[in-house]
Amino acid sequence: MSEHLEVSVPVLLDGVRVDRAVAMVAEVSRAVAAELVAAGAVLVDGQPVTTRSFPLVAGTTLVVTVPDPASGRLVAEDDVAFTVVHEDPDVVVVDKPAGLVVHPGAGRTGGTLAAGLLARYPELAELEEAGVGDAGRPGIVHRLDRGTSGLLAVARTERAYRSLTAQLAAREVERRYVALANGLLADDRGVVDAPIGRSARTPTRMAISAQGRRAATAYAVVQRFEEPPEATLVVLTLETGRTHQIRVHLAAIGHPVVGDERYGPLKGWRAGLPSGRFFLHAAVLGFEHPSGEGRLRFVAGLPEDLRLALPGAPEHLEEALGG
Repeated sequence: MSEHLEVSVPVLLDGVRVDRAVAMVAEVSRAVAAELVAAGAVLVDGQPVTTRSFPLVAGTTLVVTVPDPASGRLVAEDDVAFTVVHEDPDVVVVDKPAGLVVHPGAGRTGGTLAAGLLARYPELAELEEAGVGDAGRPGIVHRLDRGTSGLLAVARTERAYRSLTAQLAAREVERRYVALANGLLADDRGVVDAPIGRSARTPTRMAISAQGRRAATAYAVVQRFEEPPEATLVVLTLETGRTHQIRVHLAAIGHPVVGDERYGPLKGWRAGLPSGRFFLHAAVLGFEHPSGEGRLRFVAGLPEDLRLALPGAPEHLEEALGG
């Protein structure tokens, strides 16, 4: 089985190397993108690309054939690095580093957070065998993009899985993010309430769409950096949880996340962040414990790469995350 991705190359990718574009479109690493090119799995206007440095031209058709993982069964890997901030018999909360993919998918079969979790918590295999949740991601009830760091909850038992998924569906889970947005947001507070669905022009992207599902993101400005390049540090609270929601909403109001190559400009200020890393961090996670013993709340400070990328020391960030 394979997944076929077809997109019309946008002006944004004009002149970009094909391996970089494939990595963005298929959400795989540059190494995997290069392997796809070498295997003849990348076509431009119907012709196989023979070199990964081939420059794309806006308006041409890019087709990528990405093989699905050979097996749906997850294999434990004990060398996957992540930080556990809480664990009990029901729930694990981890602080995911940027660059780590949460679960296997097209073009990515190993080196995932799910594989690392299975090595550390072998009982997660029982959830998969019982058909609780999705295959290949036992216990995982929500996800973070590869380029996003921060807090993520994992269920260790069926009771916990059902409780956490129900809380997410009822919008009872507190999720706050810290982002650095390009430019200066005019209002100190606001809500972006706009439906999100698959882009009709580029199916691998999400977009504001009347046919999409309701999505709402509340934001509060923490600090504005007015010396060029201008940027705004914001705390965002998810009222819904759609794919790429914060990234799409900030881009829609003209202030894309710094470093976001998919929804922001490829050229311009990257704040020293490497390709694939954008300034977005899941800083707060709160939910009712599945046992009914009370509410848990966790706060993860900015990782070092984001602290170093800031144009100045953050002010009042802890206060903004506290309430």
